[in-house]
Amino acid sequence: MSIFLNKVVVITGGSEGIGKALVDNFIQLGAKVATCGRNYDKLYQLQSTYPGKPLLIHTTDVSKEQECKQFIDEVITSFGTIDILINNAGVSMRSLVVDVELDTIRKVMDINFWGTVYCTKFALPHVLNNNGTIVGVSSIAGYRGLPGRSGYSASKFAVNGWLESLRTELLNSGTNVMWVCPGFTTSNIRNAALNKFGKSQGESPMDEADMMSSNECALHIIKAIEKKKRTLVLTFTGKRTVFLNRFFPSLADKLVNKFFFKNGQLVK
Repeated sequence: MSIFLNKVVVITGGSEGIGKALVDNFIQLGAKVATCGRNYDKLYQLQSTYPGKPLLIHTTDVSKEQECKQFIDEVITSFGTIDILINNAGVSMRSLVVDVELDTIRKVMDINFWGTVYCTKFALPHVLNNNGTIVGVSSIAGYRGLPGRSGYSASKFAVNGWLESLRTELLNSGTNVMWVCPGFTTSNIRNAALNKFGKSQGESPMDEADMMSSNECALHIIKAIEKKKRTLVLTFTGKRTVFLNRFFPSLADKLVNKFFFKNGQLVK
């Protein structure tokens, strides 16, 4: 029997990518799932896939404090409690610092960092009552600053630090706090990445052929939640990047630069 049977699992950004894969898997494990996103049509299509299943959808822009509160309030009204919160909603960017508009960086920070703060703050009393779990879906970019992703890296560094503080505060509470750092994963986050003007770039220059699938990533996250892990770093490239950046930072600078640039131009 699944340990997640009848548990209330809240997943932000659940209409596609890793978030949708998490929703799919938790529904199959017998959990009661609530998810949010900005696109109602995608959320409705997801809900229609599971007729009769306990799946709550809510249109939410996580960069807006009040909308996050309304989402969490609706979860409590519908399900009565929260056992697990997975802060998955996020947006990436692709622009050099010299070119990017400041509002683009603010937008990335508002969604990735403040969205995590808002949802966690409103859900926390309920998760604490259940000795539950708070998860932040972060990134390798939260350990290693990536060129062309300055705002994204900053937001994920902030998420990691904020969750580490929260984890330390709650160390003896029975509630687990963890952050997950996928490497490059087949999801829509690169296609939806913001350009220098803060608009969706519409396509990704990354080759997804050898990337981890969203479903495989979701399965790793679920297993880590079950084991109450502290952190989860995924893919060989991701683990190698974190290792090199910790012990050989100057070498990591050169390798990361070589990976993202060709003839002085940002290519990935």
